[in-house]
Amino acid sequence: MASTHPNGFSRRDFIKLGTVGGITLLLGRLPTAQAVEVNSGPSPTDWMGSNGKPKFRWDAIRKVTGEKNFSFDFRAKDLPGWPEQQGYAFMLKATDAEHRFEGIDLSVLGADLQPDRLLLQKDLADKGLQAPDSMGKGFYGEHILLPVGETAPLLGHPVAILFYKDFDRFQAAKRALLFEKSAVKYGEFTGPKPPANYGAGRFVRIGGAQPYEAPLFAPFQNGSIKGAFDGNEVVWPPFTPDRELFMPEVIKRKRGSGFEDSLHASSLDPTVAEQAMDAAMLIADEIEQARNNPDKLVLARRGFSQSIDPCAMEPDNCTAWYDAKNRSLYIMTATQSPAGVASAAAAMVKDNSQAPVERIILLTGSTVGYGSKDYSVFPYYAIAACLYSDGMPVRMANNRYEQFQLGMKRHSIEMDVTITADRKTGKFEVLKGAYVCNGGGRENLSVAVSHVAARGAQSIYYFPKSDLTAVALATRAVEAGSMRGFGSLQSLSVTEVMVDEIAGELGLDPIELRRRNALREGWQNTQGGVQAGDPRLLEMLDLAAKHPLWVNRQKAKADFEAANPGKRYGVGFAQVQQVYGSSGDPSILVLEFDSNGKLSMRHCVQEIGTGATTAQQAMVWQALGKAPDEVEFGVTEFPELPLTSAWADQKLQDEYSKNNPYWVPSIVPDMSSSSSVYYIGFATRQAARFLLEFTLWPAARAIWSEGAGGGAMSSFNVQLADLRIGPDGLGGAGMKPIAFEQLARKAHEMGLITGVAVHTYSRWEWARAEFDIPGVGLRNLPIDALAVRYGDGAPAALKNRMTVAGYDFIKRKSATYPPTQRSSAGPTTYTPASYIVELNVNTFTGQVQVMSHHGQMDPGTMIVPELVSGQLQGGAAMGIGHALMEELPLYEDGPGNGTWNFNRYTLPRARDVAVWTQTADYLPPLSETSPPKGLAELGMVPMVAAVSNALSHAVGKRFYHYPVTPQKIKEALSQTASSVVSGEALREQQANQ
Repeated sequence: MASTHPNGFSRRDFIKLGTVGGITLLLGRLPTAQAVEVNSGPSPTDWMGSNGKPKFRWDAIRKVTGEKNFSFDFRAKDLPGWPEQQGYAFMLKATDAEHRFEGIDLSVLGADLQPDRLLLQKDLADKGLQAPDSMGKGFYGEHILLPVGETAPLLGHPVAILFYKDFDRFQAAKRALLFEKSAVKYGEFTGPKPPANYGAGRFVRIGGAQPYEAPLFAPFQNGSIKGAFDGNEVVWPPFTPDRELFMPEVIKRKRGSGFEDSLHASSLDPTVAEQAMDAAMLIADEIEQARNNPDKLVLARRGFSQSIDPCAMEPDNCTAWYDAKNRSLYIMTATQSPAGVASAAAAMVKDNSQAPVERIILLTGSTVGYGSKDYSVFPYYAIAACLYSDGMPVRMANNRYEQFQLGMKRHSIEMDVTITADRKTGKFEVLKGAYVCNGGGRENLSVAVSHVAARGAQSIYYFPKSDLTAVALATRAVEAGSMRGFGSLQSLSVTEVMVDEIAGELGLDPIELRRRNALREGWQNTQGGVQAGDPRLLEMLDLAAKHPLWVNRQKAKADFEAANPGKRYGVGFAQVQQVYGSSGDPSILVLEFDSNGKLSMRHCVQEIGTGATTAQQAMVWQALGKAPDEVEFGVTEFPELPLTSAWADQKLQDEYSKNNPYWVPSIVPDMSSSSSVYYIGFATRQAARFLLEFTLWPAARAIWSEGAGGGAMSSFNVQLADLRIGPDGLGGAGMKPIAFEQLARKAHEMGLITGVAVHTYSRWEWARAEFDIPGVGLRNLPIDALAVRYGDGAPAALKNRMTVAGYDFIKRKSATYPPTQRSSAGPTTYTPASYIVELNVNTFTGQVQVMSHHGQMDPGTMIVPELVSGQLQGGAAMGIGHALMEELPLYEDGPGNGTWNFNRYTLPRARDVAVWTQTADYLPPLSETSPPKGLAELGMVPMVAAVSNALSHAVGKRFYHYPVTPQKIKEALSQTASSVVSGEALREQQANQ
């Protein structure tokens, strides 16, 4: 009997899955697809200093001069091969999610502004267009447009697309319909009709006698609990037949896949859930016993983290063109996941017989959004419109009102958390938490976000026992998805504030309490996994404890408040660690040079504002002494590596890795999970290292050995490990440096390898493979696919091997992939960061002034320190915004009603974030071989709790509901004043008695 994948495909179906153009496809059913980022091609290298330090970002000149750089900047006429003229489209959206949609009334436009084409869901369905299902049914919703007669599953759901051939009429019509409620007609009241809830999982761990010993029960080694729903109530096994329950299927999702793997394991073996529930009951009993034990402390708190907008500088946009003659679909869009857009577009049009698509060409620009453009539904509306435009490219771009209405949001999360601790030692014993994510009315990555919230809740601490629940609810709220923090920001903030409160209850310094409970090397996380390397958490805590802001906080409070009547002063601290990577991180690139030393690189990395394209090139320089002269980024098509991909459990993985040298678990990455510098960059470093070891080193050795007596190096013992890259080229061990161009000529003359294509894959452990490389021999490398190109002077026998896109695809002799169970361990790569925040509170207005803040981070070896600094500063500003001001109502008063813009949404300005008084320290790498660590949004995560803890120090009240607005602060001050008055009255009464 064929094995079955959770999505319903049989094993035979999945063996049929292949990769065309870098996208995992059902062969013969979907069109081919490929992608590339614009501004690819010849690249000036003057941005890179002779010492290998970038003078500025690779894309800096284009950015500051306003050159077309972002997808939003491009029109059809700017794109080679596209028609000069383009059309324009916009959408009408449902602002009512409780009544049936009955149709469109465009009479307000008059005769002159009627659209050239009005598209409803029936028009799309007639052409076989439905919401893409490449990520699973319901991921992008059930329908592209809301069918007439149905109630919108979420506020802001598009109901119609209006297409115009000329810009003036388009713009006039769009202005006329802004805020015009009469254009969308509603009928019968139905009440909210969101989709079924998305998922519920429970992850229980009971540790061994010591933190480094095997746990008695853990998701990694045993599995997890899958929940069902009775309405919005989560029901855990055992399930009784008298209740009608809904059980969401276990769907494979990136960035949460470890949890889903463990849930799938429990689905296959019902005894796993029974054991897990027994473990959960033991933990619940221990908490109850602790409540009645004077030697134990039990702190239970409810927290709430609000829905916010990403506020990306570039709103969602897409220009699409269907070329009927060539049966090609061209897309220009803003995305951080080109492979995801290409594969979803292929899935969307696969059954479209009236406009058949055989090829998809995706262009992307540099973009910004850090999550808001990760699996966004927006491009598919422009793609749908272009199939009805009579061959004219269609541009669709949100204005700010539309972006607030349709753009993805950060999940609001309700949290119910309990921590128990021993009063004598201060050691934590139990972490029990329920994290309920409001996913809105379109699933997107809500399940993964809920999982990451639960996964990250432990912060930097070791808990011998933990019971963590992740729930993703469907509601009529605007869609929530991937966004900075990805769930951990919300859960970590509550944990960190609770730790501060526990320290107060125990009479301990908050940093000292953290030291007693911080994870050490080899200790397990709440999933039973062990994080990579030395966490260095104690080192960071010790540095924070010595900082003047912390040491002098009590004296500073007294001095400030004496000098500033009506203001309260506070200092707060928080330290967290944020995972980078997603337990399934691939990377792929090609790096080659010609005989003149021209270096070219084609790379999968996509620029989303973090400077990834700069960092990848800096890595190349650091290995080879030269930045690429020509680059392509955002590439999904690598013909040099004709790889295929298919989902595989452990049995299938063993079969594929043994018998199919073209198979890999995943081909092209998304720009997510802070994965670029370490995981995506790992392939860059391997490719550059490969050329250094097997090309530049032999070429340099040949040059240094020229002449009588074996040349200048004959008397030295020069080894590969002695090589160093410097301003003048490759040198080391006392040898004169050789410029890259000279080495390139020699390598081609000798017929050495002059180009390499590599693919890498990590599942919290790197895949490795053995390759028999001509001229090199048998090598075991941390890559799972390899192709090479030989130099001009190579013999015919070698050149005849270059039959795969001009490369010699080296079939691996064997491959070792990490066990699939490794995903269930949860994350193992973390970056720690902390903040000390100094602020004051105006007791009359409740306004908060952040006076200064000091950050600490362990970034490993920094590739471009300026990019790290920029990320930390930007993260600090975002954290302050989340803590104090940014907020969106969830339902009818929220962004789904189409009236939200920056006139209503408060963002932090420079004056709010202590822009001139912020400082930061970075731990030096443990050694020169320490890898870089992912960071991205990390800077914002500890900032939220540090601000909250500083407020507590200032006003004597804990805050667990965000944002902490002036109104909440005034209420807290009022309650504090009332308790003081009550206390004085009681003392006076007692004195009189």
